[in-house]
Amino acid sequence: MFELVFLGTSASAPSAERNLTSTLLIHEGTRFMLDCAEGTQRQILKSGVGFKDLRRIFLTHGHLDHILGIGGLASTLSQWDVPVDSKLEIYGGRWALDRVRDLMKVVMRGKEVEIDIEFIEIKPGVLVREKNLKVSAFSVLHRGTGNFGFVFEELSRRPFLVERAQELGVPVGPERKRLVAGESITLADGRVVNPEQVLGDLVPGTKFVYVGDLARSNEVIEPALNADGLVMEATYLSQDRDIARKHGHITAAEAAMTAREANVKQLFLTHISRRYNGQAVHAEASAIFPNTAACNDLDRFIVKRDK
Repeated sequence: MFELVFLGTSASAPSAERNLTSTLLIHEGTRFMLDCAEGTQRQILKSGVGFKDLRRIFLTHGHLDHILGIGGLASTLSQWDVPVDSKLEIYGGRWALDRVRDLMKVVMRGKEVEIDIEFIEIKPGVLVREKNLKVSAFSVLHRGTGNFGFVFEELSRRPFLVERAQELGVPVGPERKRLVAGESITLADGRVVNPEQVLGDLVPGTKFVYVGDLARSNEVIEPALNADGLVMEATYLSQDRDIARKHGHITAAEAAMTAREANVKQLFLTHISRRYNGQAVHAEASAIFPNTAACNDLDRFIVKRDK
């Protein structure tokens, strides 16, 4: 299960209603910042989620409306007491990281800001493996180089069948933990119990996909296949398709067609131009893919797989 907090949903420049693009993803207490526009710190405060354990930033690309908040965030984090071995990890393509490094040279000049930053250049493939989560990157087309989308996917698991374990006489405690880990155990009466006897069928984990700016959606369909949640841009409406093409963006209708073709459960639209209101964006997309949300700042959602 993932919790999704939209901190900013505007494209290119802020409006009175929308801050620039930034999204917070929370999984089992672990936080991932997806892009970090200017004003993100204030949006975090307004959201009430706080700054605790905010140590990973994933950048879809290096345009300024997606990275300018990193300097202020780093400055704030550096003023707090944090573990000695703690660091701010920034994942991005080479061009994006080069721009952030230049930004941080200014922020950290004069040692007013002291924080350990690790710049991690990403390429398509697996970026993070944790106990119950795998994070991967895939390339998309936008202006410039090094543009990425991200797949957050829980590991598949076999549920422990408590009633079956009780029938077999497996005691509560480390024996059950060993069975879940795939080990066979020997009971006090000498009987051997194998994991297959107490584990159910394989259950897929929740899958969430996040995509930043992009000029075409072809690259998204395969990574997003059967996802439980998909975030895509909706910078333009179809009436302005030519402008979208000129600036390397897609329309709300195209995002909806991508969600439909990829068979995702729910589509979340963000990066919305100031020229439109959310209702118009929602109307265009939901006519094609009904389970669509045109997101506003500070909207929160739960993304999970129905068992």
